[in-house]
Amino acid sequence: MDGLWLHMGTVFMGFFAIMNPIANVPIFLGLTSEEDEQTTKAIAFRALLLAFIIITLFSLAGQYIFTLFGISLSAFRITGGLLVFLIGFHMLQGNNSSVHHPDNQQLRESKQNASDKAKAREAALSIAVSPLALPILAGPGTIATAMSFSAGGGIEEMLITIGAFGVLCLVTYGFFISGGKLVSYLGNAALGAITRMMGLILAVIGTQMAIEGIKGAFGI
Repeated sequence: MDGLWLHMGTVFMGFFAIMNPIANVPIFLGLTSEEDEQTTKAIAFRALLLAFIIITLFSLAGQYIFTLFGISLSAFRITGGLLVFLIGFHMLQGNNSSVHHPDNQQLRESKQNASDKAKAREAALSIAVSPLALPILAGPGTIATAMSFSAGGGIEEMLITIGAFGVLCLVTYGFFISGGKLVSYLGNAALGAITRMMGLILAVIGTQMAIEGIKGAFGI
């Protein structure tokens, strides 16, 4: 039982590091700064629900995707580990990786498109799909992490992976809703320090994924 809880904690922290809900709060606030409280909550809920559905599908279909494309788990772990390491490395430098976050121009265009439409609420809710759900919350690194965790075992591994990400979505919703207070309390310097710390953890997780893949590929 202790080993199970330890594994659940490892999966949760892996997702927490790569999705980094604390560092994503300023992005969410920037996208929803002109919306009322009800719309902001609806955007957060829809974005996290879509992210959960995406991760659940990839967690359940991971083995079928491997079989369909003739991909081995070892090869995926090596590639996924390198991808996760790259994202962590960029975060460690204080930058967001371009494979996981849209640039500022994309964020401005998303807000501008929302403001130009007649139905402001529906336009605002579309932000939940892109860029929030994809690629900020359920980006390539998050998908790679989910498939790596769930593909290593049976139904238990899948349920743990999906459950851990579901808990993280609830935590992230709380961060998004109370984001204004969080940013004002922590400050930009603290957010930067958290991002770097998560980047270090993420880089280590990526390295471990790659090591496990190399061991499996060469039968070490």
